Amino acid sequence: MATPAQQIDPSKLNTFLGQAIGEMGAAMNAALIVLGDKLGLYKAMNGAGPMTSEEVAKKTNLNERYVREWLSAQAAGGFLTYDPAAKTFTLQPEQAFALAMEDSPVFLPGFFNIVSAVMKDVPKIEEGFRTGKGVGWHEHDHELFHGTEKFFRPGYRAHLVNEWIPALDGVEAKLKAGAKAADVGCGLGTSTILMAQAYPKSTFVGSDYHDRSIELAREAAAKAGVGDRAKFEVSAAKNYSGTGYDFVAFFDCLHDMGDPVGAAKHVRESLDRDGTWMLVEPFANDKLEDNLNPIGRIFYSASTTLCTPASLSQEVGLALGAQAGEARLKKVLNDAGFTRVRRAAETPFNIILEARP
Repeated sequence: MATPAQQIDPSKLNTFLGQAIGEMGAAMNAALIVLGDKLGLYKAMNGAGPMTSEEVAKKTNLNERYVREWLSAQAAGGFLTYDPAAKTFTLQPEQAFALAMEDSPVFLPGFFNIVSAVMKDVPKIEEGFRTGKGVGWHEHDHELFHGTEKFFRPGYRAHLVNEWIPALDGVEAKLKAGAKAADVGCGLGTSTILMAQAYPKSTFVGSDYHDRSIELAREAAAKAGVGDRAKFEVSAAKNYSGTGYDFVAFFDCLHDMGDPVGAAKHVRESLDRDGTWMLVEPFANDKLEDNLNPIGRIFYSASTTLCTPASLSQEVGLALGAQAGEARLKKVLNDAGFTRVRRAAETPFNIILEARP
């Protein structure tokens, strides 16, 4: 039933409408960020100083009228700076660091590829809401797989070898000396390859149930020159091959699994007696009210469209969600027989847990 008009506070309404208008612009700009990345527009402007639309179009070999409208939208959103006197647009160094430099630890365009895939898959998610059925990772638009790798890669490059592994008890020394390691739910293999490059005396087995991701991971490992020590297999987290592992890693994937306890039990069975499991999960506090912030919003949104549907598509369907929090994660690990669990490290986006039997 509609709220009577006289009960509406005009000030609050205007504030909310202003917020909604900001959302409308951000939603449309997601497509423009994808285009700016794919067409090389940000890269063309990186370090070039003020540029006219004609100069940008010439440098990228694109149609000037399209480019001019894109530049105008980027300036309206604060992604570029516009000089009305000179009619030039500038990509500032801070903006370039996040939008044009793929080796930056905060390179963002991959996230908007994820958004693009989610929008294409809205009918599938809608059906899930109506029926309770899940949507498997493999059922999503292919842009999701590439976008996820592209988005997570900068963070893994920045933190995995430099911070997360050194924070674990004795693991770095084992990997440097030569250890047997598994990377479960490896996707396109970025995390596996990074570890293989950093620890050439160790061997790594990356696994994922999505066969196309594993094909791409094998190609990437060969291209990176680590195909001899980074092998990949198509398998679910509950039945990846091998035992006696010194180190097992899960990157941002346990909460997507239908039976995370079952997966955790398989990890415990596959580990060497003195082995270590590193679990990397999205940062979350244990209470909903403590996650009602911009980062929590991103993760809850991703969880609604990707993570929860993925879990519900599998056996058990526990649906931990991307904001499970440390207490729920520890319970999963404890139920699987891991008696020593501690938070080894964290970033604004991740919790890193160290688990031992």
